[in-house]
Order: sequence, then structure tokens, then C-alpha cells
Amino acid sequence: MQPGQGDPGKQTIGESTRPTTIPLQLNPKTPTPIVGNTAAQRIALPQRQRQTSGRLATPSMKVPATSMVSSAIAADDLKLRSKNFLSPVALAIILLYSYTKRWTRWSHLVLGLALGIAPAAAWIAVRGSLDSRILLLTAAVTFWVAGFDVLYACQDYAFDEQAGLHSIPRYSGIARSLWIARSLHLIMLVLLALLIFAFGLGPLSTIGVAAVFLLLGYEHSLVSKDDLSKLNAAFFTMNGVIAVVFFIFLALDLTLHHSGTI
Repeated sequence: MQPGQGDPGKQTIGESTRPTTIPLQLNPKTPTPIVGNTAAQRIALPQRQRQTSGRLATPSMKVPATSMVSSAIAADDLKLRSKNFLSPVALAIILLYSYTKRWTRWSHLVLGLALGIAPAAAWIAVRGSLDSRILLLTAAVTFWVAGFDVLYACQDYAFDEQAGLHSIPRYSGIARSLWIARSLHLIMLVLLALLIFAFGLGPLSTIGVAAVFLLLGYEHSLVSKDDLSKLNAAFFTMNGVIAVVFFIFLALDLTLHHSGTI
């Protein structure tokens, strides 16, 4: 055997070693390389066929993801349209209030409902459905607003009588109207207690209701049938404080003890 013509499977001592080149394996249906060890071979792979998470991504793998995204968009669109259908209902209630003073003394409850639907509307907007338990909060806000609107209407007693507008103070007088307002707020407190029970809330929410009870008591102590001079403090200031205080206690309860359970 002549020098340089040795056994091709063996390496002659002193002969320079070279890395063995692995030929590209081509798919018979496409000239695109499928497997390779060198960087040049990996770069040659098309973007859609590069290895991502242990397997090659193919167009067929994208179909389920595309379908899920399309389904989610369709579901969100359906929810959005269903929510939009409720917008005229809210607008009708709000617009209706101004006219109810012309034909019923209980227009205060209509005003309360106009604000009371806000919690239910927020629930629908976030959850996409209506939970009957949230209607307890809607009712509580309705009676709360109606109660302090009766208080505020006491100063319009003479004007309502002169203009022919309907209100509880016009028909019941100042003294009885104050008691009606207290009764409405008592109903509100009962509804808040039922709300806590329905959602299984904790002691912080109960303390919040107790705080609302005390603040309402102070609110009603500011006015009397003979002195309405502090009505603005009772109507504007105290009701703002009541809303913020109850929100703080409820938010703390949900954050600390009931996160993700409602």
C-alpha cells in the first residue's frame, strides 16, 4: 500500500486531523435543510421552522392558538354588545327622575335607583353577568340616597308647594319627613347587613356598617324641624364621609381576608 493511500477508516500517525463534515440532509420534497450541526446550517432554516421550545414550530401548530384568540375576541365582543344594550335602561332611569317630581311624591326613590344601579352596572361590566347578591347593594344605595334626598327636599318645601312639584316634605311636612328619612336609612343599614351575610364578609365589613350607623346618627342630629341651617353639612359633607368610610372598611376586608374569593 503506497503512502497516502492507507485504510480510509484509519488515521495514519502524523497525518493532520480535520473535522469530518456532516452532509446536509435534504427533504426530498423541499430543498430547505431540516437537520444540521453547524451554525450555517441552523441559519439556513426558515424562521417558521426554527427550533423554539424543544420542537419545530409548524403552521399547523398555530391553528389552535389562532382559534382560541378568535373565540376570545368573539366572546368579548358579545359581552360588550350585551352591556351596551343596558345603557338605554340606565339613561332612561336617570332622565325619568326629573319628570317624576311632577306626578309622584316618591321621586326620591327614583333618584336613589338612578344612583343605586351603579354597583350592579359595575359588576356586570367586570364580571359579564349579574349576581343577585349585588342587588342588595343596589337597594342599599337606593334607600340611602332617597333618605338624604328627603332631608334636602325639606328646604324646598315652600318652593315645591308654589311650583306644584311633588315631594315627601310637601305632603308630609318637615317633622314627619325627617322621620321618613330616618326610616329609609334604617332600611339601608339592614340591607348592608344582609350584603355582608350574603357575601360572607368578615368583621372589618361589620365594623364598617357600624361606622355608617354612627355617622348617619350624627347626620340626622344636625337637622331638626325648626333648624335646617346645617342641612348642607348633613347632605354634602356627611354623606361623602359615609361613602368613603364604608369603602375603606370593605376594601380592607376584601384585601386582607377575602382576596379572590368573591
